[in-house]
Amino acid sequence: MFESDIYVQRRELLKKELQGGIVLFLGNGESPMNYADNPYSFRQDSTFLYYFGLDTPGLAAIMDIDEDLEIFYGYDYTVDDIVWMGPQLSLQERAERVGIKKSAPEENLTNAVTSALNRGRLVHVLPPYRDEHRIKIASLLHLNIDTAEHYVSEPLIKAVVAQRSVKSAEEIGEIEKAIDITYEMHTFAMQHARPGMLEREISGKMAGIAAAYGSSISFPIIFSVHGETLHNHYHGNVMQAGDLVVNDSGAESLLHYAGDITRTIPIGGHFSKRQRDIYEIVLAAQKNAINAIRPGIAYRDIHLQSARDMADGLKQIGLMRGDIKEAVAVGAHALFFPHGLGHMLGLDVHDMENLGENVVGYDATIQRSSQFGLKSLRLAKALQPGYVLTVEPGLYFIPALIEKWQSDKKFVEFINYDNLKDYMDFGGIRIEDDVLVTQNGSRVLGKPIPKTVDNVEALASA
Repeated sequence: MFESDIYVQRRELLKKELQGGIVLFLGNGESPMNYADNPYSFRQDSTFLYYFGLDTPGLAAIMDIDEDLEIFYGYDYTVDDIVWMGPQLSLQERAERVGIKKSAPEENLTNAVTSALNRGRLVHVLPPYRDEHRIKIASLLHLNIDTAEHYVSEPLIKAVVAQRSVKSAEEIGEIEKAIDITYEMHTFAMQHARPGMLEREISGKMAGIAAAYGSSISFPIIFSVHGETLHNHYHGNVMQAGDLVVNDSGAESLLHYAGDITRTIPIGGHFSKRQRDIYEIVLAAQKNAINAIRPGIAYRDIHLQSARDMADGLKQIGLMRGDIKEAVAVGAHALFFPHGLGHMLGLDVHDMENLGENVVGYDATIQRSSQFGLKSLRLAKALQPGYVLTVEPGLYFIPALIEKWQSDKKFVEFINYDNLKDYMDFGGIRIEDDVLVTQNGSRVLGKPIPKTVDNVEALASA
């Protein structure tokens, strides 16, 4: 946990952004794998962590805007619990650790919400992403579960997104701790991925590195010779000499801030000429994108710059043709780059995605596109100091997509389908770093992880 004053200040800032009523925060509970006493590893709700800091299940809180009152709800452990769990703080002691003076048993929460509703007061809730929260909110608000999400508070969502988007020095420090663990994961993979090994022999040990630091992975590890599949969580392939492995993985810090890094590894230690050509195109685009980051620039503009950079590189090696600016404008490049350049990063690897991507990544001045590829851009709006975001261009050769576009004669004026025949088994390349927007530009966070061709080959062949 941070110092209690940090959580007090965060809550005070939130209160000032809301016009009245009460705010209901639900922490996460434990989720059984196959029976109640055998749960998945607990992960607290990120917004609850942000405002209350307590990383234990079964908690809730009410923030009363009008009466400037905060009440913590939960469970006081009994001796029977302590036999199995060891000594535990009381509910009141836990509340006081984050600057809350009043606590109450969890069963009192229903009466508190009902009382507010009976008095005609607003009850602000955030979008639920777990079924148990949907059920709980519907019950507390006396609603049908199918209509409960219609009562989600837009003012609360916007206030939380605005506040959580700008990272404090303490938060940036936590993200860098996460990236430093991620460094260990990635350099291990480069050093130990060898021909004849199964992907899971490496991905499993990467997860173990995070666990050894008392942490966990920030999302399911993507480690695959089929890098053309953007989110490939299957780890059963045998790695062969000459394969490329896309390693998209990250750890959480002990306070659950995320790292998210991607590197592409040549199995056998060396890139082929064809692989090196594509890799250098992606790396140049990534470096240019990072250099372009500064306050006030729309991230969509940087995304499109990266698309033009990579399309121009593909033109130089004969895979695209024609006017590159026009090709990107109509989306022809998305055959090779079908995702966005990056997303916000913080307590969630896709920060605040549960609150709505369009609220987090877009605003009144920039609306989401419907164009293939561009519609997958998670962050498009103008950048501000304190934002932390990923920069992750990539080039992919997806056989099913290539075949479909070719059969449809799509963008034949920009795509050289004849030359693409030699790339159907190529896979993909992605390179990703986590970047802080500063007052005058940007800073790549964490310990530098090898990404030049020479440095990656040196580690992968050691």
